[in-house]
Amino acid sequence: MTETRLKNRIRRLRFETGEMTQEELASRAGCTRQTINAIEASKYGPSLELAFKIASVFGVGIGEVFQYEDSKTEKP
Repeated sequence: MTETRLKNRIRRLRFETGEMTQEELASRAGCTRQTINAIEASKYGPSLELAFKIASVFGVGIGEVFQYEDSKTEKP
């Protein structure tokens, strides 16, 4: 079985960027604060468009915000 995970650095980037709130990031990225909260907590994977918008808010590439990890685990 293969488990995939999309990790992110949104929380760290928010605080490195003058302690930006989730609300401010959401407003600038064009989504809701609840969406940002769910993405930060890895409970929700953003659309590709939203991922690019979030990266753009921070002025970095998408790879600086999101990392894809593929961990393979075998089932007995």
